[in-house]
Amino acid sequence: MISVEPRKVGRPRATGVSGDSRRDLLDAAAELFTTRGYAATSTRAIAQRAGLRQASLYHYFGGKDDVLAELLEATVLPSLQRAEELGALDVPPMVKLWALSEFDIALLCGGAHNLGALYLLPELNSERFARFRAERAALKVAYGELVDGPEVRVDLVFGLVEGVILTRREKAISEVADFAAAGADACVRVAGCAEDDLPEVRAAGLRLCR
Repeated sequence: MISVEPRKVGRPRATGVSGDSRRDLLDAAAELFTTRGYAATSTRAIAQRAGLRQASLYHYFGGKDDVLAELLEATVLPSLQRAEELGALDVPPMVKLWALSEFDIALLCGGAHNLGALYLLPELNSERFARFRAERAALKVAYGELVDGPEVRVDLVFGLVEGVILTRREKAISEVADFAAAGADACVRVAGCAEDDLPEVRAAGLRLCR
């Protein structure tokens, strides 16, 4: 387990390190949860890392669970919104699948911290995180609407997307755009896209990403 030394903040400040106290708290929690571990991180440690008083955390959040919930939802809600936007477009489902996969993989890979690694926390089975579980399930349903064939294909596509979480644990992903595009290629292949059709699907998907 990696040990993270707290910032030397002297007397705690009321404004945090960037002037956006709420954002500072979320950033600090993301770092500590993914390095020290969720159970080993206290609200005091989060506040200290953010350059704030501990009381400031409770001004914005009910507790550590609320901080975790917001961080987790930020890994899913943008992709759900993207799926809704793509659903309204008059393009083939395979192109939508490529674009959604590319967006989702880039989201999971693009942040400063590997928040997807927190999906395996046992605490997420509690009622407090029911909304996150429902949002994640809704995202999988959105993938399913774009995949033709047996349900196992949906499982495999969704597993490929979230598999980038494990990749990030092994090594840093420096070229996120290239990695996300390659991941989207893999997803549509699993969904049944013919190799001859892949360049056209990729090109159309990229146009939707711009």
